[in-house]
Amino acid sequence: MVLDVNQLNVFIKASKILCDVSLSVGEEEVERNIGRNGAGKTTTLKTIMGFLKPASGTVTFLDRDITGLAPFEVANLGIGFAPEESGIFPDLTVAENIEIATWQRRSSRSPQERTALAYEVFPALTKYRDRKGTQMSGGERKMLSVARALAMDPRLFLLDECFEGLSPIIVPKIAESIHEIVKMGHSVVMAESNIYHVPDFTDKLYVIERGEIIFSGKPIELKDQKAVLKIVSGTA
Repeated sequence: MVLDVNQLNVFIKASKILCDVSLSVGEEEVERNIGRNGAGKTTTLKTIMGFLKPASGTVTFLDRDITGLAPFEVANLGIGFAPEESGIFPDLTVAENIEIATWQRRSSRSPQERTALAYEVFPALTKYRDRKGTQMSGGERKMLSVARALAMDPRLFLLDECFEGLSPIIVPKIAESIHEIVKMGHSVVMAESNIYHVPDFTDKLYVIERGEIIFSGKPIELKDQKAVLKIVSGTA
């Protein structure tokens, strides 16, 4: 198992945000966390990444307990994170944003190989190498955020709201690039608010509502869960 999250309970100040959240991701698997805004998806990813510390529960990555480690320690172990707001350095160019990721974590691939791979998977960024983050569209920033994570050469990707608010033209392009990442041997956890943004190559689906997992299984199995579908479609 690449990632095993077991009964996470997380508080932010006095509010309980996650309640006994458990999920797992295997080799070359794509796992999707679906839920409404505020359901706990981002909190789950931030807790895995070390930005938040759980009150109880464990996070295990490649059979190592990483619960409570600092974000830079989690990243160095091989987890790449692309946050919802992209998190790119706005005053750096595309090339600099990607290059800086090769400094963070050592890998069997050279920095040049990792940089070349980022452009290969996201070819649209090639023509923007010298463009600063402030000059990029929302979709381009999302691409750059994932490309920068790829340049770290992680084993696991945590991608938060990759498709939220993007043009329908951009969504399939980013989805195709993420599929390429999976075919390279990586595992992926994605958090999304929109059930219609679940691509065909998703292996496992979790639905989070009010900090609890209310469904887990294959995407095709969700069609029989009418009450859950009403929640994720916003009709409940």
